[in-house]
Amino acid sequence: MSQVHFDEIGKLYGVDVWAVRSFNLTVNEGEFVSFLGPSGCGKTTTLRMVAGLERNTHGSLRFDNEVVSDAKAKIFLPPEKRHVGMVFQSYAVWPHMNVFENVAYPLRLKKIEKSVIQSEVMGVLKKVELDLLSERMPHQLSGGQQQRVALARGLVMKPRILLLDEPLSNLDAKLREKMRKDIRSLQKELGLTLIYVTHDQAEAFQMSDRVVVMNAGAVQQVGTPHEILNQPATNFVKDFIHSH
Repeated sequence: MSQVHFDEIGKLYGVDVWAVRSFNLTVNEGEFVSFLGPSGCGKTTTLRMVAGLERNTHGSLRFDNEVVSDAKAKIFLPPEKRHVGMVFQSYAVWPHMNVFENVAYPLRLKKIEKSVIQSEVMGVLKKVELDLLSERMPHQLSGGQQQRVALARGLVMKPRILLLDEPLSNLDAKLREKMRKDIRSLQKELGLTLIYVTHDQAEAFQMSDRVVVMNAGAVQQVGTPHEILNQPATNFVKDFIHSH
């Protein structure tokens, strides 16, 4: 697992539209950090810059001591070389592949031996409680089960960082509650460095070691759930917390 160091990270569109501005943070190894804020605040853009799906226009990003992206030095490591797992809001489960094949896909791309794929995939499916459904097709699964397939696919590569972008927003309230607990316990069990994007306060405060509250591309406050709830640093944080 890795630390993630954001140093003055920025994303500028055109000449004056800042999606993210002067983002500074260190996510510690094995830490669960949530980016929380309203729609359009820059949280998903920041996550995508970690994954290498967006290129930062300012600042630099390091995993431990390795620079993965530096705007000034023109360093940019492509997504496939970052060894990061990403789980999207839409699940992105392939409808023509069964559960096993969906999870095995990234390992097949890397030309890993069949016997290794078999044991790795079944191992990770057991962790997300899908080992008995490995031959099912996506249309035979519930939303929660499809989300677990996406999670298993993110974990199977043994990523040094796992990124989740609003992964529970398509689930009903009861299932969301269960998945929160499952993701948190899995993160602790595996010692994962995990960055989680959400607009849902309850989700952020229930799951995270620390929360980064964002608005209009800028960090408003970084702290434990307790600190943010009891000592909001700005009027925006105070209003955002009490209006939800």
